[in-house]
Amino acid sequence: MSDGEGAMDWRKGLRPETLAIRTGIHRTAEQEHSEPIFPTSSFVFESAGEAADRFAGRVPGNIYARFTNPTLRTLEERLAALENAEDCISTASGMAACLTVFMGILQAGDHVVASRSLFGTTVQLLQGILGRFGVETTFVQLTDLSAWEAAIRPQTRILFLETPSNPMTEIGDLQALASLAHGHEALLVVDNSFCTPVLQRPLHWGADLVIHSGTKYLDGQGRTLGGAVCGSRDLLTGPRSFVRTAGPSLSPFNAWVQLKGLETLGLRMERHCANAMELAQWLENRPEVSRVHYPGLASHPQFELAARQQRLPGGILSFDLGGGQERAWKFMDALRIFSRTANLGDVKSTVTHPASTTHSRLTQEARAAAGIGDGLLRLSVGLEHVEDLRDDLVRGFSGLSQDGIALS
Repeated sequence: MSDGEGAMDWRKGLRPETLAIRTGIHRTAEQEHSEPIFPTSSFVFESAGEAADRFAGRVPGNIYARFTNPTLRTLEERLAALENAEDCISTASGMAACLTVFMGILQAGDHVVASRSLFGTTVQLLQGILGRFGVETTFVQLTDLSAWEAAIRPQTRILFLETPSNPMTEIGDLQALASLAHGHEALLVVDNSFCTPVLQRPLHWGADLVIHSGTKYLDGQGRTLGGAVCGSRDLLTGPRSFVRTAGPSLSPFNAWVQLKGLETLGLRMERHCANAMELAQWLENRPEVSRVHYPGLASHPQFELAARQQRLPGGILSFDLGGGQERAWKFMDALRIFSRTANLGDVKSTVTHPASTTHSRLTQEARAAAGIGDGLLRLSVGLEHVEDLRDDLVRGFSGLSQDGIALS
């Protein structure tokens, strides 16, 4: 079975779990069942005329693996189908996907309005790198629509956010932000790495472009780096040209690994969410915890918005232990199952202290504005048995017993 012409016809109405397995298949003459890997840097032409036609874009076909490779094409078609997008570009990492969007759309003098609740490296990309080339960014509170509107200028080209945010799991109102962006002739760009298209489709709510870090849930086992941008063909013209020229390209092997990850994405996300919900509810009742941040809890400020916008709350939660860094580190160092690593979206549960790792390059004032205190910990809840995960967290609380807090 090959997608070929009319692929959208047979895909119409298929659910995400099916799309993640059956989209983008282009079998070779060998009729392989599993998608092949094409680990080649270049492709051979039948004639000089064919080479000229391919380079000129007069006929389709592979040219050079920096910008054309069948394995990457399969991944891109599959992700586009999952996001219900016309097109997709794969990149070497999630940050390469962000860079591809910004470099493919923006120019000196342009302005970006972004949530201040972003991955720390994304903030550094906007401020520390793009700022050097004449692109200004204004950071605003993710949930304050009036702040977004007030920050827009005539030069504003992009409104950019993550939802849920990292690490506070704040929820941005995609429909309202899309309406605001389009009313000012700007684009809404959404990082959907936390939810994946199985839980949330930003394009459905009016977003223009969707970014993924394939390193996270799309791979799902912490094996590879990768990224992607999904949207309309017209909007991806500039970003695709940037990838072709600058080369932040995904390797065929990493694309193949992420294709295999997509086949179990739906099942994994359901288990991630179920485990995260159970732990969030349990943590909310612990005396050592001052606040749990998880969109599935009724105590979350955007609980109703998350329920409307997302199919499930996600596998990421954070919680405040109170106190400072020493207390948070003591809790982390007592854990035996949760891996102390900054990655997320893995089948293995992970724990991170954002203030000293993922968001450490932000100023203390910027972290405080984003709600990231020294006592905050982020959990990426994996697929282990939830009772074993809970027991491990009890082990962490036991490590705080010398602080004089009663354990239950």
